[in-house]
Amino acid sequence: MKLVSLLAGAALAVGLAGTASAQGTWPKPEYVSIPMEITVNKPAADVWAKVGGWCDISKWITPTGGVPCEVTSGNSEVGSVRVIAGRVTEIMTAKTELGYGYTQPAVEGKWYNTYHGFLEVRPVSATTSKIVYTLMLDVADKADQAAKDADVAGRRKQFEGALGNMKKLAEAG
Repeated sequence: MKLVSLLAGAALAVGLAGTASAQGTWPKPEYVSIPMEITVNKPAADVWAKVGGWCDISKWITPTGGVPCEVTSGNSEVGSVRVIAGRVTEIMTAKTELGYGYTQPAVEGKWYNTYHGFLEVRPVSATTSKIVYTLMLDVADKADQAAKDADVAGRRKQFEGALGNMKKLAEAG
């Protein structure tokens, strides 16, 4: 039943977005995917134990850590909500043994870029793994291709830095 409700809501949102776009309110969507990964010299379960908690982002999103993260709803399962640095709201949309997906909700009066992320750890061998982080978003609101490219490059730089931070945390000790 939840899946049916979720799909119906998604279909309604797509329909509404299509209507608004047809009226000229929003530019035609231009979705980009930003896949990133890093190899870690630790088993996947050990890596996930150190960096995979719903608010563990507070430890690895910056080199120094310490970014506030608060679970404001739920118990770190699908449907849980976290608020990062007091201003970025994210909702868990998927969860596996060694991964989770999330989205940022639309904010009234602001461009909705359909931002989604998926973080997972994949086993490579008994002693190594890789952390895979994929972002997906709509860059259609950017003025030109140079601005779109700069946005993607900035996100890639930030999250490749986060992958490096996760690697350090996972391999420490």
